[in-house]
Amino acid sequence: MHTFTLIHVILSLIGIVSGLVVIYGFLAGKRLRPWNSLFLAMTILTSVTGFFFPLFTGFKGFTPGIILGIVSLVILAVALLALSKGWTKTYIAMCSVAEFFNVLVLIAQSFAKIPALHAFAPKGNEPIVAICQGTAFLILAVLAVVAMRKKAFAL
Repeated sequence: MHTFTLIHVILSLIGIVSGLVVIYGFLAGKRLRPWNSLFLAMTILTSVTGFFFPLFTGFKGFTPGIILGIVSLVILAVALLALSKGWTKTYIAMCSVAEFFNVLVLIAQSFAKIPALHAFAPKGNEPIVAICQGTAFLILAVLAVVAMRKKAFAL
């Protein structure tokens, strides 16, 4: 694995794990400031480093990865604004969407790179991939709604 790719993957995995801790904090009514900072920093770095892959592979126009990176950075900018303004529900929603984007890519890359999963989805667009991504979306959406309704979490 190329060193740059390894760094990008490590940033992404740290972002995903810290994002799960942040979502736990939302549900438990705990701020967990260091985890929020780690999640935001790693997720921003994941999106930014993703833009450098065309330098290694050749620019092929606006790919789904580039578009997702742009949308992710916009979501993260709104999350940072919400954090600074104390907009708790917006912050929870934006962090949950950012976490979903991280998990969405994790699922797609897992089916592409892990041989046991690749056997189930050699093209990457088989129904099993969409089912896994849809399940992740539903779980994170439900957790976000539950967290927003609890009102125990405050910025």
